Amino acid sequence: MLRRLRQLLVALAASFALCVPAAATEPGVLVLGRISDDPAAHYDQLKPLLDYVVQRMGDVGIREGRVLMARDLRQMESYLRRGRVDWVTETAGSAMALQTRAGARPLLLTERSGVGSYHTVFITRRDSGIEGLDDLRGRSIAFQNPTSTSAYFVPAMTLIERGLKMEILLSPFDRPAGDSVGYLFARSEFNISTWVHKGLVDAGALSNLDWDSVQRMPESYRRDLVAVHATGDYPRALEMVRGDLPDAIATRLREVLAEANNDPDASEALQRFFGTTRFLPVDAETAGALDTLRAGVARVGAVIE
Repeated sequence: MLRRLRQLLVALAASFALCVPAAATEPGVLVLGRISDDPAAHYDQLKPLLDYVVQRMGDVGIREGRVLMARDLRQMESYLRRGRVDWVTETAGSAMALQTRAGARPLLLTERSGVGSYHTVFITRRDSGIEGLDDLRGRSIAFQNPTSTSAYFVPAMTLIERGLKMEILLSPFDRPAGDSVGYLFARSEFNISTWVHKGLVDAGALSNLDWDSVQRMPESYRRDLVAVHATGDYPRALEMVRGDLPDAIATRLREVLAEANNDPDASEALQRFFGTTRFLPVDAETAGALDTLRAGVARVGAVIE
């Protein structure tokens, strides 16, 4: 009963944070933000690492940590511009959108389950007649959601760069114009694979990690599906800070996070933080991939958003 009551209180508090404007960041408070459609679950994933970090930032005046979640990119952009969020953890595509639109700065690359980068795979049925991206004209494709890097931003920018027109569809039964690629959101990777397998859409886009996952791509599906295109690699996730966060706080936050994988006291908090294994510096190769991704995300915003 007590556990259920706690879960209910956490859900109410997290939902309240999504609906009510945040107070401006107070001195001594570090605010961690996340775009979320499940605030109760994400709160439990974020808070342990935030607590770990705050305990090690007293030398730069940080005494308290708070979690603030946004319902979408626009709300998080507003929080960052108004200084209501200090630190954001997001996938690379959303992170680049926050950099372009709200001045957020990349702090560290986030490695999850030992993987620091991934790429997008375009899939279709073997009997679809689709052999490459150009064959998607007049066809439909399923993405995951508007904040996904591998299952929205990267495939959308890849199709746009190819010169293909994009047209949003009302449902899987809707069809695009003959010279356009119709797209819609399936909400989960498993739904993408299911829609493609059942012929509800002609193609789908998801990460190579999901393509290789038996949970999201059952073997009974895989026998009938084929990957027709793969993109280059992009960082899997990033830790970002608001553009005007004091350098002393940003530097100390980077140090604490970068050292966390060597501290046994951080192991549980890291695991709960979306399966994070370590935080890595943004090197020249990563910076180059982010530059490409940032330009692509901006193009997606200009063309189809």
